[in-house]
Amino acid sequence: MPDPNPAAFAFLAQRHSHPAKLFSGPVPDRDALNAILAAATRVPDHGKLEPWRLIVIESASMARLADLAEARAIELGGDAEKIAKGRGQYDLGRLAVVVISSPKPSEKIPLAEQVLSAGALCLGIVNAAEAAGWGANWLSGWPAHDAGFTARAFGCGAGESVAGIVHIGTPHPAPVPDRPRPDLAKLVKWADR
Repeated sequence: MPDPNPAAFAFLAQRHSHPAKLFSGPVPDRDALNAILAAATRVPDHGKLEPWRLIVIESASMARLADLAEARAIELGGDAEKIAKGRGQYDLGRLAVVVISSPKPSEKIPLAEQVLSAGALCLGIVNAAEAAGWGANWLSGWPAHDAGFTARAFGCGAGESVAGIVHIGTPHPAPVPDRPRPDLAKLVKWADR
C-alpha cells in the first residue's frame, strides 16, 4: 500500500502562481534561496547530466537587464509595446532565477528529455518557493526567446536556451483568483485494453 502524504498532496492540488508584478516586501536571502534550489534540483535528470544551469538575478541586475531588453527591442525595430514588454519583468523584479536549458552530448539521454528536465526544474523552483512561503511565478517573455538577448544577458551559447525565469518574492496579501483548470474528461484517455 502507498504511504500518502496528505499535506503535500493538498499543497499541490491547490498550488497556483502568484502574479510577479504584485510581489512586495522582502525576497529570500541567499541561504533561503539555496534551500529552495537544493529542493528544486531534485528533478528528473536521467544520466545525472544536469542539462541546465542557473543564474540568480538580484535587484541590482534587474535595471541592466531591462535596459538590455529595451536596446534589443530597438535593434529589432520594435515599437513602444515591444519595448515595454521586454523591460516589464525586469523593471518590476527583485529576485529571479533564470533556468538555462543546456543539453549535454549523450548517446543515452535524448535531447527532448534533457530539455524537459530544465522545464521540470522551473516547476520545481516554483513549487519549492511556494512551499517555503514565498510567492513564485515562472515567466519568459520575448527577450527570453531571443538569441541576441540571451547571449548578452545570460551568456547563452549554441544549443542553450532559457527554459524559464522564476521570480520569487513576498506575495500580495490579497487572495489570487484561481484560473480555469483543464477539463480532464476532455484530455485524458484511458488505455484499458
